[in-house]
Amino acid sequence: MALIRHGKPALDNWQLLDGDVRAALQRFSDDTDVIVPLASWVELSSELRAHRGGVGVCLAGSDDAEVLVRDFAELDLIAVRFTSFTDGRGYSIARLLRERWGWRGELRAVGDVQRDQLFYLARCGFDAFQLRDGEDLDAALGAFADFSEAYQTAVDRPVPLFRRREVRPRHT
Repeated sequence: MALIRHGKPALDNWQLLDGDVRAALQRFSDDTDVIVPLASWVELSSELRAHRGGVGVCLAGSDDAEVLVRDFAELDLIAVRFTSFTDGRGYSIARLLRERWGWRGELRAVGDVQRDQLFYLARCGFDAFQLRDGEDLDAALGAFADFSEAYQTAVDRPVPLFRRREVRPRHT
């Protein structure tokens, strides 16, 4: 799967763990960067805090992201899983993480992430995108330039277009 970070192709050194996370952790060295589900973070947080590699948490659309706020300093990234193209809950999670709770680290979209979503995902605060298998990386990179302007506010531009317009002097 291809990874885009800050609008550019990137290498992905992170292992996204599912299932029995404790057993999965034993398969990797202690300095491997891992992303675990929220439930595993809650259950194994003391073990994961001792992990020498990077630690990230993956949120499902139904997870309460506010649970992580007190742990922001312990996390290197937060991933949000999109189970289908039509599930919009991840967009809301991203905006809450960035605007309400002040998350400043990497925010990664994973799962069913397609080219047509990238412009909007970036507007909501995602800065990394793990494309689903089969997505063309070069075509996906073009998605960030699909629109030259956006009218409404978003994480990436908190001022609406009508407030950004150039004020021209009036001729009398």
